Amino acid sequence: MRIELQTTGRGFTRGEFRDRYNFLCSIQKSSLATEDAIWLGVNENRMHLTQEMAEALIPLLQKFVDTGELS
Repeated sequence: MRIELQTTGRGFTRGEFRDRYNFLCSIQKSSLATEDAIWLGVNENRMHLTQEMAEALIPLLQKFVDTGELS
């Protein structure tokens, strides 16, 4: 899967990709002014994640990449 990063009209970085079911998804820097965050997921139903939340997901995602499992 290749994710090409682009800049939105408001100057935020955004990458689009398709998931296993061919749904259009994205990862995008949030415009939230109070803390750094990203939008991630299927475009119609994305998660709004802070840096702390994204950090908590990294070990689970890495485990899945390495083994196909979450634990």
